[in-house]
Amino acid sequence: MRRKTAEMGERREVVYDDARWKLLDEKRARAIEVLEALAACQLDAFVFGSVARGDVKPTSDIDVFIPNIVSSVIVTLCLEPAGILGLSVVQATPRALVKANVELEDNTAVTFPLISPREVELEFYRFGGAADLAGLRKGERSPGVDKRLMLIEPTSEGHIETPLSDLSPGLVARKLKVGQQIVEERLRVLERRADVGRTGVYLKRSLAPGETPEQVLHDLIAEDPAIRRRVESG
Repeated sequence: MRRKTAEMGERREVVYDDARWKLLDEKRARAIEVLEALAACQLDAFVFGSVARGDVKPTSDIDVFIPNIVSSVIVTLCLEPAGILGLSVVQATPRALVKANVELEDNTAVTFPLISPREVELEFYRFGGAADLAGLRKGERSPGVDKRLMLIEPTSEGHIETPLSDLSPGLVARKLKVGQQIVEERLRVLERRADVGRTGVYLKRSLAPGETPEQVLHDLIAEDPAIRRRVESG
């Protein structure tokens, strides 16, 4: 059952004050710094979530995603100047994409797939809002859906937020330029999270010094049938 508007919130326009614009500029400057470091190594990436949409808070993370399988050695070498705090291998559910996560200073993280991502898994990032380096440099912001199930649409003054319960999945898909399947899937996931709370990720394996994500994945494939099935299914 779809959640009622009253449970998500009402449609409203949010006008940013100077402090909020300044905070957004600061977080975007950090995102640009990280994306430029990756671009210098010929690695395409984008920021997703509130930094791409614009509806940031002081606690907002800066989340960067590399959409292709790349060498973890190259990624970490490129990101060393950004301040690496740790590496891990993560998987949200047994059927989800297996990714490497590089935790950086300033609430920043860079993730990249260790296996080939499916199209619907790439659309997940556009669903939440995504902006590449060129877009950030131009000051562009992207529409996307936040954790409250609100569609955030940027405006020159701030943003307009609308509960997904007021919109059809097809309309949301067109606004975000994604398939309707990802909208319906994320709606189910986020509604369940709102009902039962966050249940945690299936896998989060921190790397020891000297380990690489690729080595850990190799071991996990041998140890975990669920991960092995996900890798073999493509």
